[in-house]
Amino acid sequence: MRKAVAPIYLAPGARFEIDSCAPQFAAVRGGKIQLHALSKGYYPGIRLKRTELAGITSIGFWNGTGTQDWGLDPHRNEGIEITYLETGAMTFCVEAKKFELGSGHFTLTRPWQLHQLGAPNIGPGKLHWLILDVGVRRPNQEWRWPHWLTLTPADRAELTRKLRHSDNAVWKSSPGIAAAFRGLSAGVLQWREPFVESRMIALLNQLLLGILEALTEQQTPQNPELATRRRAVELFLRDLAENAASSSEPWTLAKMAAHCGMGITVFSKYCRELVNNGPVEYLNRCRLERAARQLRANPEQSVTEIAFENGFNSSQYFATAFRGQYQMSPREYRERV
Repeated sequence: MRKAVAPIYLAPGARFEIDSCAPQFAAVRGGKIQLHALSKGYYPGIRLKRTELAGITSIGFWNGTGTQDWGLDPHRNEGIEITYLETGAMTFCVEAKKFELGSGHFTLTRPWQLHQLGAPNIGPGKLHWLILDVGVRRPNQEWRWPHWLTLTPADRAELTRKLRHSDNAVWKSSPGIAAAFRGLSAGVLQWREPFVESRMIALLNQLLLGILEALTEQQTPQNPELATRRRAVELFLRDLAENAASSSEPWTLAKMAAHCGMGITVFSKYCRELVNNGPVEYLNRCRLERAARQLRANPEQSVTEIAFENGFNSSQYFATAFRGQYQMSPREYRERV
């Protein structure tokens, strides 16, 4: 059987190959993210047949909670890459431009366009993506859309023009775009069940139409009041992560919400959007990460002292929570580093 050859892009004086996905594979093996995907050839995930989901070389999502110590290297893909950040926050770079992604942003990169997620590390979040190969291997080649695309010829031409010529790589999603990505991710999890490929093709058409509408309409500005409230939660969460005195306070969910001037439901919603965790889970994660650093840096300090300094009421509860996050006791952790 003939071995597959990785796609290569040839331009005057340059030769580009596709992303190796090595950091992604390592993060999955290390349990740092949960990843579910369908792919062809060179990407992580369940293998698709050549005839399945024509044009799609990779589609899926990952979910990462807490601080991440890895990121994707600058890379190129053979197709249009579309990502959607459902929750969390990450840095996204396209050529010389840097963007801060938040919940509800989607990104667009053209075939073979240099880009990177993470600077250098990614942030916590649930990220959806797809890579759609439109057959570009040389400069100025015409894009070849898959046979399942149902846009009218005029709308297809307009989508192609906007994707090829837009300088903007980051956009705010619409409810339709978000729903399409969630449906596609459900299809990834249900792959091989009856009618799943047909449902995913319908959702891909819905997604591309939604993207055409977003690029045409230019997303309307957010309500300034909502932006201010979201910013208040963002600053509070940042303080928990960076300020030991803040994270060791005896916070309750109600106290955290009141501190930010809003109800528990709204506060929890913003928290999950920003850091892909509930407020209490995020607070405990900040405390545990700080405690882990102290265990490493201060070998003479007792585990009980470290537990109390980081807001835990008992060394027993601290040990239980620590084992839940690091799969070992504080003492075992200290001995291994």
